[in-house]
Amino acid sequence: MDEVIRKVAALGLPGVLLAIAATTGFAGGAALTTALAVLGGPAGMIGGIAVLGIAGLVADAVAKVGIDNFLVNVYCQRRRNESHSKLFSEINQLPVSSDLKNKLELVIRDGRGC
Repeated sequence: MDEVIRKVAALGLPGVLLAIAATTGFAGGAALTTALAVLGGPAGMIGGIAVLGIAGLVADAVAKVGIDNFLVNVYCQRRRNESHSKLFSEINQLPVSSDLKNKLELVIRDGRGC
């Protein structure tokens, strides 16, 4: 599930950038061409496509760091007040990748990352 969220964020940001840039007053293909040229600056439409690709990669990285850090901080706080067995069973039911589950289990077991 965390992968899906990352990919949606990675696709959403370039879409929003393109939609904002497309408010040029033109319609149809002219709006898209102008928006890409504006985003690309001196590199033109090709530069605009590159900007959208880089924005998608940046959004993917930020989403990954954001979700991971958020869950680590939540479980750092909860490990102090709740039973570890309860938290372990909760983590096993989360719709996240096995790498993130392992990371959260280490947070609860050893306090790593707190």
